[in-house]
Amino acid sequence: MVSLDSAEKNAEFAKSLEAKHVLLSDPTGATAQAYGVAGIGGLFAKRWTFYIDPSGAIVAIDKDVKTASAGEDIARKLGELGYPKR
Repeated sequence: MVSLDSAEKNAEFAKSLEAKHVLLSDPTGATAQAYGVAGIGGLFAKRWTFYIDPSGAIVAIDKDVKTASAGEDIARKLGELGYPKR
């Protein structure tokens, strides 16, 4: 995930939720701009999921992320892309 918040703010957020996933801090918005997810005025990043293969190629993009089912949606898509379950 990419967040326009600082690394410190993201660390606090992850700790408060006992999150195990990684947030990329992008306070300048450069990564959000590069991936085309910078929102209006560059104040937020759109909730898109990029699926990137081991070679670094983007193999799929979900532009309709639903927060309530994102975990299941990601797991299903990874299966469709042929990634093994852990």
